[in-house]
This record gives sequence, structure tokens and C-alpha cells, in this order.
Amino acid sequence: MTAATLRWTVLDAWTMTVRELERRMRRPGALVAALAFPVMLVLMMGYLFGGQMDAPGGDYREFIMPGMFALTMAFGLENTFTAIAADASRGITDRFRALPLSASAPVAGRCAADLVDAALALAVMIVCGLAVGWRWHEGAGRALAGFGLLLLLRAALVWAGVWLGLLAKGPESVMVIQVLVWPVGFLSSAMVDPATMPDWLGAIAEWNPLSATVTACRDLFGQPGWEAHSWPGEHALLLALAWPLVITAVTLPLAVRRYRRLS
Repeated sequence: MTAATLRWTVLDAWTMTVRELERRMRRPGALVAALAFPVMLVLMMGYLFGGQMDAPGGDYREFIMPGMFALTMAFGLENTFTAIAADASRGITDRFRALPLSASAPVAGRCAADLVDAALALAVMIVCGLAVGWRWHEGAGRALAGFGLLLLLRAALVWAGVWLGLLAKGPESVMVIQVLVWPVGFLSSAMVDPATMPDWLGAIAEWNPLSATVTACRDLFGQPGWEAHSWPGEHALLLALAWPLVITAVTLPLAVRRYRRLS
């Protein structure tokens, strides 16, 4: 790739990123609703059900906040899927392919805009966590590393959302993604200790990519967590780095291949 081609690709990707962000600014209601949902979930779990929950080694609200951060990143998959499916079903994706744009620009712009959304959602969740008593206890450097792991997970799920959105028949298929995301999200260590589950179900929860990020973040934040006596629990940081790379390595080529084969 020559310098001119690289510059052209970067400028096209930047243009598509700005387009996506401007579209969202014209729909502030949808943005507010997307940000309000995880906050409502924190308040519901922390105050409505929290009194009945036993957190391993500490306060339940401190225990669930890293899990809620990760679930917020996972729920963003629905937004990526819906937007990609809507563009494809309305012919917008076909128009992009007919324009003298870099082939990767529309997808790269979507990914960049979704990461901006994820950073904003994470910032709102941090403020919410601080408001309900959550704190990090291991210094700002380790806290930033934890937030970086959360954004890394979201970046990997962006490519999964792009691929699934290109496969879908339209945005109404989002129900399929909800059926996928919610069980995967809750079948993890985000909300409860896997040790409280049946052995076979707890093993699945421990190997869940979401559990790796949640467990690593709890360690980096200095939060109470479940006693990990298994390989995935003892190597959560390694898995929190490896799982997003594996997800990206699988779904990115599939997304690019599907984009090129759109009729």
C-alpha cells in the first residue's frame, strides 16, 4: 500500500466516522435511552435485588460494577447489528460500494463511531458507579488498564456485530441478537459467583469471554471477586487479552468477506 493510498483510506474512514457520529447527534433521544438503560440496570440490581445478594468478600454494588461495565460493552453489539442491518436493507451499503470510497472505509467508520459510543457509555457508567459507592482501590494506572480491557472487548464485538448485521435480512432481526447476547451476558461472572452454579454450568461461565474481562477488571480495580481455583479464573488477565483477539481474528475476515459478496 502506497502512502497516497493509505492517506486516501484514512480520510475516507474519517469521513464515514463523522457521518455516523452526526447521525447519532440528530437522534439524541436514542442516545439518551441507550445510556439510561445500563444505569437503570445498575440501580435495579444494586438497590432492588442487592439486599438479597451475597457478594464474595464485599459489598454487592462493588462486586457488580465491573460486571455491569462489561455487560454495557456486550449490549452495544445490538446497536452495531441494527445500524449495519438497516444500512444494508435500505441500499445504503450498496451506494457506498458504488462510490469512489476505500472498500474498508464504511466498516472502519462504523467501528470508530461505535468505540466513541462505547467510551461515552463507559464514562456514564463510571459516574453511576461512583454515585452508588463503587471505587477502584489499586491506583489510577491499574484502573485505566481495566477500562482499556473493556474497550478492547467492545472493539472485538463491533466486528461480530458488523458480520451478523450483514448476514441479517433487516434490522428487525435484532431479536435474534438479543436472544444471543442476554444469555451469554448473564451466563458469566458479571452478576453472580460461578461457584453458586451447578458444576457444569459454572465451568461454562468461567470460560465465557465476558467472565475473563470481568474477573481481570475486578483484580485491576481491587474489587471483591469469586475465589478462582480453575485455570480460566487464575489466568483471567491473559484470557481478557486473548479472547478479544480471537473474536476479532474470526469475525473481521468474515465481515470483510460478507461485505465484498453483497449483491
